[in-house]
Amino acid sequence: MKRILFVPIFLFTLFATAQTEVESTIKKIYQTALVDGQSYAWLEHLSNQIGGRLSGSLNAQRAVEWGKEELDALGLDKVWLQPVMVPKWIRGTFEYANIETSPGNTINVNVCALGGSVATPLAGIRAEVVEVKSFEELSALGADKIKGKIVFYNRPMQADLVNTFTAYSGCVDQRYSGAEEAAKLGAVGVIVRSMNLRLDDYPHTGSMSYGDLPLRKRIPAAAISTNDAELLSSMLSLNGKLKFYLKQNCKNLPDVQSYNVIGEIKGSTYPEEIMVVGGHLDSWDLGDGSHDDGAGIVQSMEVLRLMKKIGYQPKRTLRVVLYMNEENGQRGASKYTEIAQQQKEKHVFALESDAGGFTPRGFSIDTTPEKLKNIQAWAPYFEPYLIHLFVKGGSGADVAPLKTDTNVLAGLRPDSQRYFDYHHASNDTFDAINKRELELGAATMAAMVYLMDHFKL
Repeated sequence: MKRILFVPIFLFTLFATAQTEVESTIKKIYQTALVDGQSYAWLEHLSNQIGGRLSGSLNAQRAVEWGKEELDALGLDKVWLQPVMVPKWIRGTFEYANIETSPGNTINVNVCALGGSVATPLAGIRAEVVEVKSFEELSALGADKIKGKIVFYNRPMQADLVNTFTAYSGCVDQRYSGAEEAAKLGAVGVIVRSMNLRLDDYPHTGSMSYGDLPLRKRIPAAAISTNDAELLSSMLSLNGKLKFYLKQNCKNLPDVQSYNVIGEIKGSTYPEEIMVVGGHLDSWDLGDGSHDDGAGIVQSMEVLRLMKKIGYQPKRTLRVVLYMNEENGQRGASKYTEIAQQQKEKHVFALESDAGGFTPRGFSIDTTPEKLKNIQAWAPYFEPYLIHLFVKGGSGADVAPLKTDTNVLAGLRPDSQRYFDYHHASNDTFDAINKRELELGAATMAAMVYLMDHFKL
């Protein structure tokens, strides 16, 4: 009888020991990140010493050089630069705009050119304004009411959506395609309400597209701050004939060469299986890109540093990728995926951080239902660190192209309520970063990578 009971007792003891080992390793990851972390110091340098890193700019190249130097200093098994051609757009001198209520009576407003926009004529443009909330409303007005006017897109982010990324998705089309649609009806310019849930004076830039419109038909496009969007809308309700003046001298130049920055720790048991962590190294030019996506860059670098610091040798190859050109082209992600496919690399897991350096809540996960269920079973390991979100959803723009029928893609999901206060605006600066929140995000990513490596799904 005693011999019969021995086997299940032995197996239970083994299971308990293994569980304790996992919990101990995760605890060590969090302790190291919070007490001896490097992410905050890295971000301070990237933000304050280098600054905004628009693709094709001198600062973007400086960031590439910095990233490679820091990864080299970690003593990784391999660090390299992956060449990629990227677009080059420059803002030029800062934009100027005003509302003209009557000849000689103007009110200055806060605007910024959208990334990829053409310039106004040297003297600027002044025209009457037509306010719309949707492309359907624009189309219903028709060319007779749009030709020669400036179209003002004023659809706010939906405030009753707790997931602010869903709110963003619900109105970003007016920023991306607004100029294309307005130009087809003969508009001379476009003003877009900033993608921001709060009312403030910061205009938010972002990428836009003219589609297939020839150069001669392209019109200047700018974002207006939410406070000034409210002002313009209220003034239009009183005087539909008021005019708006816009001057910007941005320019699109030929593509230039840049780089993805890549480093890896070779797997000890399954080196052919690759796990990726990453974010995008480029940013817009208005602030220093601390939340978008300096935070994701340093958190991803910190994952590899933490593994080395606690003495954990991953079974699978662990790779960090600092992607270039997410903001206005996603050329870095396309190039990385292209080379990976050419070399027949097997990416079993990819984790992206591109939602700001706020308190981590968990992950959105793109994989099969069976694997998602297995990952959700790890929730108890994260409970001591207040991580609770393990939901099916998108991963991130840079890792999404790596999707296969069998692998796992994930995105770190911090609390999102403040993210769009800073997104693509001049207040996205290092002083908006909380050190502890940033470090918790890095530790949470490292814990997920460890579990993905420790357990075979």
